[in-house]
Amino acid sequence: MIQAKFNLEESHIHFLEECKAHGFKDKSEVVRNALDKLRLDVEKQELELKESALLYAEVYQGDSELKALTESAITDWPS
Repeated sequence: MIQAKFNLEESHIHFLEECKAHGFKDKSEVVRNALDKLRLDVEKQELELKESALLYAEVYQGDSELKALTESAITDWPS
């Protein structure tokens, strides 16, 4: 495995020192587990944002009043 060096807060160090009490075999497993969960959370948020953008685009396409309002706001926007 590749090793990495990084800085942690005292509270993080304290948690890592108690890793076995939380069911982890070592400190590295804690960090890998946390990074995996963070990656999944970020990927989920990205997917949700894309889905939301598609829904808003769909609503915008079907709403002529909203299009007119947007166009009027763009026209009045300073250059």
